[in-house]
Amino acid sequence: MLTTLSPASVLEVLKPVQDPELQKSLVELNMIRNVAVDGGNVSFTLVLTTPACPLRQFIVEDCERAVKTLPGVTTVAVEVTAETPQQKGVPDRQGIDGVKNIIAISSGKGGVGKSTVAVNVAVALAQAGAKVGLIDADIYGPNAPIMLGLEGANVIVQQGTQGEVLEPVFNHGVKLVSMGFLIDKDQPVIWRGPMLNGVIRQFLYQVQWGDLDYLIVDMPPGTGDAQLTMAQAVPMAGAVIVTTPQTVALADARRGLKMFQQLRVPVLGIVENMSYFVPPDMPDKQYDIFGSDGGANAAQELEVPLLGCVPLEIPLREGGDRGLPIVLADPDSASARALTAIAQQIAARVSVVALS
Repeated sequence: MLTTLSPASVLEVLKPVQDPELQKSLVELNMIRNVAVDGGNVSFTLVLTTPACPLRQFIVEDCERAVKTLPGVTTVAVEVTAETPQQKGVPDRQGIDGVKNIIAISSGKGGVGKSTVAVNVAVALAQAGAKVGLIDADIYGPNAPIMLGLEGANVIVQQGTQGEVLEPVFNHGVKLVSMGFLIDKDQPVIWRGPMLNGVIRQFLYQVQWGDLDYLIVDMPPGTGDAQLTMAQAVPMAGAVIVTTPQTVALADARRGLKMFQQLRVPVLGIVENMSYFVPPDMPDKQYDIFGSDGGANAAQELEVPLLGCVPLEIPLREGGDRGLPIVLADPDSASARALTAIAQQIAARVSVVALS
């Protein structure tokens, strides 16, 4: 082993330090860069695979401990940055220029809080420093504009070389396109499958997304045309299944999960929403209104990760109604902490899929 304090010796002692998610050496993954030695002062850049890395501090501390084993080291300065990996291409699916990872947030049935999860995950990733877009693919019930505080916003339609191009609306760090911007407030969308297929493809390919680390897609409930269009059109980094603990919701969630697996889309994991109710006047109490451990049991049986459990809190609903997601409105609440942790887990799983 090199014992003289130098950039080479620093890299040598850092070789055994692994990314906990990828189970590979940070040095081999080229995550340690710009190593510099000035007397006893060592500095380097740690390049994570996502700005929302849930184990950021753990990795930094591991690096610092390793470097301090070298003789003569007095200080260790670690600059942390991130480069989100590009999802692998799929031969029969067309990617989107500038978009690194496309993630579907889906559910087997309606009413389980899928849009709440999608919006808060998107905002949490943006808060962490990622470039994020959101497609409201629930064409028949486009609620994302309300939940992101963009109700009544006007989307800009421009003429491009290949027809109309939409400019996404922006708020809370997230770019958004939704059918809600293209129809009147109370206008129903009464479409058959081919028209649905067309507008989803427009949202994918005829929008000026720019450079995005993550494009979140809030899917409609079920296993219908929208899911099939998404799975067959673009290479997706993965799908997240949202459910509640009750048996009926879990039965439909299992069907949705199996659908993505059959369509060769990686399932990143399950989110259990409405896990328990927290009374505002008794924050220390919890009530399992919809049952308990349903998501955990389903995840274990289906051999996919349980990404997290989100409690049912009144401020969570209020935040969605007034366009201020709970991760911004009350970041210290139990539901905001759960949703932020879920966003981190999703980002970590996407990195594993991209680099495996």
